[in-house]
Amino acid sequence: MKEIIQALQKEMKEQASTFNGDTIPKLSLEDIDRTLTLFKKALFPGVFHVIEQHDLETFLESILYKLKFNLLTTLEKFNQKNPTNHAQKIIETLPNLKRELKKDITAIFNGDPAAQTHEEVILAYPSFEAIMIYRIAHELTLLDLDLFARMCASIAHRKTGIDIHPKACIGHSFCIDHGTAIVIGETSIIGNNVKLYQGVTIGALSVSKKQKNKKRHPTIEDNVTIYARTTILGGNTTIGENSIIGGNVWLTSSVPKNSKIYNKEFNIEHTQPNH
Repeated sequence: MKEIIQALQKEMKEQASTFNGDTIPKLSLEDIDRTLTLFKKALFPGVFHVIEQHDLETFLESILYKLKFNLLTTLEKFNQKNPTNHAQKIIETLPNLKRELKKDITAIFNGDPAAQTHEEVILAYPSFEAIMIYRIAHELTLLDLDLFARMCASIAHRKTGIDIHPKACIGHSFCIDHGTAIVIGETSIIGNNVKLYQGVTIGALSVSKKQKNKKRHPTIEDNVTIYARTTILGGNTTIGENSIIGGNVWLTSSVPKNSKIYNKEFNIEHTQPNH
């Protein structure tokens, strides 16, 4: 046992040039998840929990106080300068967040014949969970709280299988159908009324560190539908508005607006076995 301890200590010393444990915030993903739960309660009172107070105003005041205190504590653990100011700015985003999420709920409800109610979308659709956490995390990136945002996105990915980078720019009325294995990269730009099916990748052609500060991911314009398992790559790739991209398509170049892109038809030959 002593030899193992010594070996691990040696590895930590060698790792010190690229890894600084002192900068790691003293909180866990569970702590971040509790913060997200408070966001949900503030955004959708009575949906994710029972409202004990009959007075909605009193309830919201209580939840916002808890959320602000939680954010303040969290930001202090991230060694954030002026955490009180940042916590207040985050709280002030909530009304706009709610407006955007209502549009997403409506888009998902209208886009899925199986959805019975808006409440079902909020409670039972992993795609909405991922979109909701993305929109919260995106607001955090606008305040330069990048690690906080990435930890939020990580929780959404673990829960839903949907990986949306919080710095991606996504317009209103965003619909994800099913959603498992969707990937949306950091510099992606997605317009309004866009619908994605499961397995879609909005990715980069290159993963070189030299591309770090460049636009590496595609632009998807308004009213585009992208079907399952399609991959669209490259920072110069634009999918024009009102286009439909079929399933299992691989795209690394732009297509004009009003396009319909499908795999070329193929025939499956069924041969009866010889007896």
